[in-house]
Amino acid sequence: MLRITPVRRKKLILIGCVLVLMIAILGLTAWYKFLREEPEPPFASLEERFKYGSIEAEGTAGIPYWIWVVLPRVFPEYLPGPGGYRSLGIPWEEGHEMPIGFTKKVVGFPRVANNCAVCHVGSYRTKESETPTYVPAGPNHTSDIQRFLRFLTSCVHDDRFNADTLLAEIEQHTHLSWFDRLSYRYLVIPMTRKAILKREQQLAWMNRPGIPGWGPGRDDPMNLTKYFMTSLPWDGSVGQADFPSIWNLAAHEGMKLNWGGETPSPRSVIIDSALGLQGNPKTVLQQEAWIHQYLNSKQPPKYPFPINAALAGKGEAIYKAQCASCHAIAPGSRAGQVIPIAEIGTDRNRLDTWTAQAAQAANDAVAKLHIDRIGITKTEGYQAIPLDGLWMRAPYLHNGSVPNLREMLEPVERRTKVFWRGYDVYDPLSIGFDTQSTEAQRVGFRVDISERGNGNQGHLYGTKLDAKEKTALLEYLKTL
Repeated sequence: MLRITPVRRKKLILIGCVLVLMIAILGLTAWYKFLREEPEPPFASLEERFKYGSIEAEGTAGIPYWIWVVLPRVFPEYLPGPGGYRSLGIPWEEGHEMPIGFTKKVVGFPRVANNCAVCHVGSYRTKESETPTYVPAGPNHTSDIQRFLRFLTSCVHDDRFNADTLLAEIEQHTHLSWFDRLSYRYLVIPMTRKAILKREQQLAWMNRPGIPGWGPGRDDPMNLTKYFMTSLPWDGSVGQADFPSIWNLAAHEGMKLNWGGETPSPRSVIIDSALGLQGNPKTVLQQEAWIHQYLNSKQPPKYPFPINAALAGKGEAIYKAQCASCHAIAPGSRAGQVIPIAEIGTDRNRLDTWTAQAAQAANDAVAKLHIDRIGITKTEGYQAIPLDGLWMRAPYLHNGSVPNLREMLEPVERRTKVFWRGYDVYDPLSIGFDTQSTEAQRVGFRVDISERGNGNQGHLYGTKLDAKEKTALLEYLKTL
């Protein structure tokens, strides 16, 4: 039997203590460099927090900040034009480090993720030379989210997405310590590439041949939900839909939400949206609370051009007779209720992307996260949306297939067949954004209503009014 002398015992204890200390130091260093979370600085208002505040998606879906910074400089050919991320239509306020809807938070190291504002802050200009006015809780109709996702995947498929190239560019902007350089070279850059490739596989369905592009201000919301929250196989459906406005949320309590009315609770919409952006399930209820508080009282912006009050007064009577029964936030109205597809007659592709099986699978997935919320359902139509802030919500119908309000009162054969969306200069004559000028065509996305999911048929209410009645009604709709 081996006998351990007192001297040897002391040496072994010392060696053990050193090993434990080294392991502790390595563990602490790893935690500090890769996992520690620093609190965000305080925001001046809930509105600022809505535009830039974290929903704690950085740890699971964040892109390392310095990689995010240099990608447009290393790979400009994968963007639609000069200007970096701005060329994707992403709103960026002067004087702010990050674009609206993009968060920056330290989780070990600075990381970039998204929040609700990436889809729900709109912009408009009354003329080309004007600085945009940004409208929180409005529909973002300029950002091309799909093209942003495709930009990231194009970058990681390029041979230049490597430590030598990226670190050389990063060093043009900041000085990394020797430890951080090693971390980026052997861990951060390879893991970022792996994570983006994994997301590419999750989004492979949107890149299949024959699938229409979303374009600015749209996504395919129910397919995104279906393929991110469930393991259901791809079914070939398409359902591109506009980002909706989400202001005045308190008035929407008790209404069906989402274009198809699948979600019967504002609280559920916020929770599911945060989860879709890969927010932390453990804190999603805390995020929902402050977002809900902000959106409850946030009001839509006023129409920025003069309104003929006398003409609008005549239009109000027409609105009450022709529109209020479905769209007014009032007792007895169908606002927020699902109108059967046979009655509304609009493009049904968005409706058909969602099934009862998908709803059950999504509800089961949320329940496994121990999150209590009213579940998603399957419907057979589209909801009659309240019209608050209607002027700012162009283009119209759930898929953004009608460019302006004037054409919404025209029969289908007179509605525009091809237009360009994503330009934020407003056209007060048509009551919508400019979709046909040379500049609109230069920066915009071509919408062809013959493509699957882009149909502009249906919603024929008001199309039989005479010209004077339509003019009066349109004047009133500016006031909502």
